[in-house]
Amino acid sequence: MEQAFHRFAGAHLVGTEHLHPEWRLVREYELSPGLLAMSHLWRGQGGPVDWVASKGAPEAVADLCHLPEAERAAVSAQAAQMADQGLRVLGVAKARHRSAQDWPAGQHDFEFVWLGLVGLADPLRPEVPAAIAQCRQAGIRVVMITGDHPRTARAVAAQAGIENDQVLTGDELAGLSPPQLASRLGQVTVFARIRPQQKLALVEALKAQGEVVAMTGDGVNDAPALKAAHIGIAMGQRGTDVAREAAALVLLQDDFSAIVQAIARGRLTFANLRQAMVYTLAVHVPIIALALLPVLFGLPLVLAPLHIAFLELVIDPACSIVFEAEPGTADLMNRPPRRRDEPLLSVRHVLLSLLQGGVVSGVVVGVYAWLLGQGQPAGLASTVAFVLLVAANAALILPSRSGPASGQGLFKGLTPVSRWVLAGTLVALCAITTVPWLAAPFHFVALAPGQWLGTLAAGLALVSVFVLNQRLIGHRPDT
Repeated sequence: MEQAFHRFAGAHLVGTEHLHPEWRLVREYELSPGLLAMSHLWRGQGGPVDWVASKGAPEAVADLCHLPEAERAAVSAQAAQMADQGLRVLGVAKARHRSAQDWPAGQHDFEFVWLGLVGLADPLRPEVPAAIAQCRQAGIRVVMITGDHPRTARAVAAQAGIENDQVLTGDELAGLSPPQLASRLGQVTVFARIRPQQKLALVEALKAQGEVVAMTGDGVNDAPALKAAHIGIAMGQRGTDVAREAAALVLLQDDFSAIVQAIARGRLTFANLRQAMVYTLAVHVPIIALALLPVLFGLPLVLAPLHIAFLELVIDPACSIVFEAEPGTADLMNRPPRRRDEPLLSVRHVLLSLLQGGVVSGVVVGVYAWLLGQGQPAGLASTVAFVLLVAANAALILPSRSGPASGQGLFKGLTPVSRWVLAGTLVALCAITTVPWLAAPFHFVALAPGQWLGTLAAGLALVSVFVLNQRLIGHRPDT
């Protein structure tokens, strides 16, 4: 605000008697809850008179000037007209004070002369309305809290796309009991002429209703509310040091849309982490089954430490790279916010993982046992079982990615990382089962091309079963 005044003076008042760079500030009367105006007392070069400049809410400055009711009504009407245009309206006044006299205790002790109204425009960034609309789609309620005139607040809220059927002022807020405030909070989205301590009260009231509150601010007076909010967000460029220290997050570009982008990124990270956990739990079910069942039933072992190490070389990149690189679904910001107590994996997620892993376990163990029952060598049976297991785990990556639980488009939208991991898995599997010196440490036997391709195809074909399981559970791995 002060910068706007100085820029205007530098552009229009240079060379006039209105600029006094040699004057020095000798006393400041700050804004107070009871008087929304501030005054500065300036002293010239040895003059007998000091000049007092006051600015603040039009009604407060008009009160300092002791204007008659008719003039106050005219000032109020003019201020309302300017506020309807979205302007921040300030009243300005001046007074004289003899340098030899003591400074008055309060601003009302000066004999102010009314000068007029000043309108300041603080245009919204072009991307703000779209960001507000995104918040609404994502189930995030945006509330405006400002010290501006109610009409200014209503006009700016309309420009931003914030519903403002009701505007609650600081004076009205002061007259509400806690139960009354609680009932109004769900109805009001614009709060005007709010005092600093009332910002903190609003944050605390919203938290008391179980809301997760993010508060933005840039001034010293915003610090208590920023500190009290679950997430305090300070402006990095125009924010004060106090506001930045009180906040948990600092915006480098002072851009509201960056908050929406951060929310989207947070939702994506949570969804991808959930997908990775569902996949991790599912692929370890058959590993446990193949490690325990042969021991329990007296069958030859399928998995040695080297086999498990190879499987982890498939699982780890899938969890740490493939799912982390997923771009998310188009409806990511159309979902309601998660509950604060929502676990990373719900019961349905665990059931889905166990069902997917159980299918792989049943198929792999069943094929292994059937081959042994047919009198096939243990080496052949374990080789087929391992190829089937790796192929099934690779196939499980496809439906575990973000996207609808349907068989359509499973191969569409694969990220480059996904393609490389899947291709690398199949190439490595082919190498350790066909190259003799690589197959020897694994105790694999050579498979005929038809056997190898048939086993691989059978494992990959399980993807259709995985999709059916998702439909049966009625849950996507990322939601």
